[in-house]
Amino acid sequence: MQKSLLLFILSIILSMPLTAQSKTVTLEDINKTYTFHPKTVNGLESMNDGIHYTTIEDNATKIKKYSYSSGKEVGVILDLVTLENSPTEQIQGYGLNNDETKVLFYTNKESIYRRSFKANYFVYDIKRKEIIPLSDEGKQQVATFSPNGEMVAFVKNNDIYINKLKFGTETRVTKDGEFNKIINGIPDWVYEEEFAFNKALEWSPNSMELAYLRFDETKVREFAFPVYKASYPTNEDYTLYPGSYKFKYPKAGETNSEISVKVFHVKNRTTKTMKINDSETYYIPRIRWTHEDGKLGVLKMNRLQNQFDLLIANTATGITKSIFTHRNDNYVAEEVLDDLTFLSDGKHFIYVGEMDGYNHIHLYTMAGMKVRQITKGDWDVMDFYGYDSNKKLLYYQAAEKSPTQREVYSISLDSKKKNKLSQNTGTNKASFSSNYKYFINYFSNTTTPNLVTLHNQTGKQIRILEDNAGLKEKIKDYKISNKEFFSFTTSEGIELNGWMVKPLDFDPANKYPVLMTQYSGPNSQEVLDNWKIGWEQYLASKGYLVACIDPRGTGARGEEFRKCTYMQLGNLESNDQIEGAKHLASLEYIDETRIGIWGWSFGGFMSCSCLSKGDGIFKVGIAVAPVTNWKYYDTVYTERFMRTPQGNPKGYEDNSPINMAQTLQGRLFLIHGTADDNVHFQNTLEYVDQLVQANKQFDMFVYPNRNHSIYGGNTRMHLFKMMSDYLIKNL
Repeated sequence: MQKSLLLFILSIILSMPLTAQSKTVTLEDINKTYTFHPKTVNGLESMNDGIHYTTIEDNATKIKKYSYSSGKEVGVILDLVTLENSPTEQIQGYGLNNDETKVLFYTNKESIYRRSFKANYFVYDIKRKEIIPLSDEGKQQVATFSPNGEMVAFVKNNDIYINKLKFGTETRVTKDGEFNKIINGIPDWVYEEEFAFNKALEWSPNSMELAYLRFDETKVREFAFPVYKASYPTNEDYTLYPGSYKFKYPKAGETNSEISVKVFHVKNRTTKTMKINDSETYYIPRIRWTHEDGKLGVLKMNRLQNQFDLLIANTATGITKSIFTHRNDNYVAEEVLDDLTFLSDGKHFIYVGEMDGYNHIHLYTMAGMKVRQITKGDWDVMDFYGYDSNKKLLYYQAAEKSPTQREVYSISLDSKKKNKLSQNTGTNKASFSSNYKYFINYFSNTTTPNLVTLHNQTGKQIRILEDNAGLKEKIKDYKISNKEFFSFTTSEGIELNGWMVKPLDFDPANKYPVLMTQYSGPNSQEVLDNWKIGWEQYLASKGYLVACIDPRGTGARGEEFRKCTYMQLGNLESNDQIEGAKHLASLEYIDETRIGIWGWSFGGFMSCSCLSKGDGIFKVGIAVAPVTNWKYYDTVYTERFMRTPQGNPKGYEDNSPINMAQTLQGRLFLIHGTADDNVHFQNTLEYVDQLVQANKQFDMFVYPNRNHSIYGGNTRMHLFKMMSDYLIKNL
């Protein structure tokens, strides 16, 4: 009887379909189907009333209006499907003018570099249901409504134009724009990449003036790389003979663009240059109008970026006056640029910077006198969201509880009232409505995919916008090895944070190979309590333990930890990765003879350095698009952390993998794209030459016409398949 029952139960089990955790993560899941990418809520634009928002819907043909509180659609702003004689069929991005009577949108986007693009812009009159192209000849850049909504400024072929919508006229503001020579209203390559912006023009609040930056690249040396036929995209013109792309790229210690601040007066059609009194070269990474007519804020940094000045320019006379200076022994982080905020009272501004060893919010008068430090503590403010003048509250993100986590807070201007607005433990970030009445919170942690919720300004949850329930169900079908956080102390007494993903069906009695993954760059962080399922899960299914360690120089641990790598990039970071490998090797379940390391960009630089400095502890290293000597990289980024090669030759040469070729141990795999405008292929080729001369064997693969991100078509799938096979064969 018992035997029959057992056989019956067994037959039922065998006849059941495979269900929970029957699958392992594949490379296709990661690189083709993006199985584990969570849904999110993007593209919400808050309206002036702060209680409604707009978003692109229905295959990018409509802009719809919704209520924050109910989530219900309350109207349609623009519908290309029903619009008669519409000149375009798609909306890729848009903005409304201040009184929300017109829409400025673009389509046919054509990317240039990381943030810049050209597109066809259109202006739509909501009441009249009329649509017109912004300009008839060629694509435009950075089109921007004037505050009164009557004009649009834009850039075309490096020159600035203004379209006066009421009259349908187009005024050319500048006439000297020329590729690789003069740029008006948009940044040059290095400003765009390292100061993180793509628009260098700003309307005055009264719409009477247009301020802009002019870049003279004449003296900046060109960098060129060959362009082949290849594919994605295909360049048919280069079927037999390769072409060439040339652009201005200032390498460390070389000449930068000459920059000037200009102000165009719309009515008088006159342009005045603001007078920046400085005998040395400098950067102007932002301009920002104050709340007083004719007063323009000019944000200036010296070339070494260890001094930040806030200048106020009188646009009638062109005279500038410095009202605030922040000096630092190392460097002033570029994050100060977007966080600086002029308050609507016209008497104060907010500055977020490292004045006491941590990144905090400070209040100053427009005379540059410090009123108070608003946030305090041994933790960093990570993002500043803005100031609600009605409630006199500031909103920000901080790593107050742990460097590996993020919370959202509000604090009163007098510092007396502080509230934590986010409730879940992990990584939280917020997006506020225009009047700060609502905010959308984006939360995730290692076991929870993106949870998007709507809250009022006190933090009370109103409703869930996206809970990724479908993804949660899908994950149940997969074998997943959860991230485990750990910390350890190095031989120098430095505590470092890390995570590890153990092999599926982990048995502590066995010994496993390890792949260390890292980036390690200044103020970066890879050890965070957030959602990500990637290559590490595929490797876990193949029997590898994957570990990640944030070394010295990384973020959310205060200025001392963040800036101790100053003038010696790569030295302490690689020491810490080597210490991390030794710590892992000491664990009973690790095969100390099978430890590898890989990384991309700065992480590739680390992989190369570690194989030369690790005294054989690394069996394998993979370096994708690595920097191999900082003298090959750009001025702004490199000099921020290293000063110039002329002023710090030892820092450059002592920490260059090129100069460590003779001590390389282990199997090295170099991978690079030939059209990398960021970390030039030159880095890999010059390194290869030194490896050859040192009689070091290595492996290498090159992707034609691929930039720093190495993607397009089947490229990413090929890349990760190739790296996986390499590890399986060699580690």
